[in-house]
Amino acid sequence: MLFRWLLLAVPISLALEYLVHAPPLVVFASGIVAIFPLAEWIRRATEHMARILGSAIGGLLNVTFGNLAEMLLAAFVLMDGHTDVVKGQITGSILGNGLLGLGLAILVGSWGRERQTFNRASAGRLSSLLILSVIALLLPALFHLAESGRVTVGEAAIRDERLSLGVSVVLIVVYVANLVYSLVTHRDVFSSSREEEEAEEKESAWNGGERDAPWSMWQSLAVLVGGTAFVAWEAELVSGSLTATATVLGVSTFFLGVIVLAVIGNAAEYVSAVYFARRDRMSLVMGITVGSSIQVALFVAPLLVLISYALGKPMNLVFSSPLELIAIASVAFSVNAIAQDGESTWFEGVLLLAVYALFVLAFLFVEP
Repeated sequence: MLFRWLLLAVPISLALEYLVHAPPLVVFASGIVAIFPLAEWIRRATEHMARILGSAIGGLLNVTFGNLAEMLLAAFVLMDGHTDVVKGQITGSILGNGLLGLGLAILVGSWGRERQTFNRASAGRLSSLLILSVIALLLPALFHLAESGRVTVGEAAIRDERLSLGVSVVLIVVYVANLVYSLVTHRDVFSSSREEEEAEEKESAWNGGERDAPWSMWQSLAVLVGGTAFVAWEAELVSGSLTATATVLGVSTFFLGVIVLAVIGNAAEYVSAVYFARRDRMSLVMGITVGSSIQVALFVAPLLVLISYALGKPMNLVFSSPLELIAIASVAFSVNAIAQDGESTWFEGVLLLAVYALFVLAFLFVEP
């Protein structure tokens, strides 16, 4: 019921921008509020899709539609020439999904339970992919550091761009191979039909013995597409008021990209992860949160590099701030530690949230 009332924020935010011409900070805040109920409807559509197609494809759809809005938001920021903000948004998305999203889900899901379990084989694959993603994203920055001082600035920029393009192509190929591996050739290995059946029984008990009327495939797809379109529209409003909002709040646009825009772009994943964790579907939660971080690294980031050239605003994958590199590596380390035993407890959720809070403080004070 709350999310239905919050849907009023969507027309309100649009009216504030196009009719009232409200101050940028007001538009920025209203856009943020409007995204959350839209994320809830995306979550509901994903749940019904998961019932039809299974948790693996359901989680993939959730990640895809959630990151589509994020990619559109980054594209609008790119068109304004803020490549540093887009890189910060990439870092913040990986950081937020792997630490904030997963931490919240574990904490909420473990409330009243001693522990929760998830598919170790699937979690292990996700952890391995995350480590590969970290290596690929760190490589351009390390290459830039190694070449610094040995060539001219212009030559270094050309080499950075060429390496970033090559890395982007490799990452996209790995992403496609991962889809084939997990959804086609080894689908049975990562399926969790038993978990889904148990989760349905628990969800029925949670709702007093009643289940929501199932949506059809086309109805679910319509809600997913419509919700994503409105999220993208709201994201465009938020990006348009980015610089003015940063000035009013006294923070850098880089900080807004790493923390605020990243959280906004992944709101759907956070809502879905918490919802499914509460219903003890932790394999799906791992697929949504960690899978989203992987998709950002393997698909969204390299695709944004290609899009930047199409927009005439070339962007490489060189993360100039050491703090960004440490943040990305910390996500892989933390997720690997959580995924090893196939179990999670509320204290592990607290630890993930604590690490995220420390990085928020660091990014607040760091110079972009």
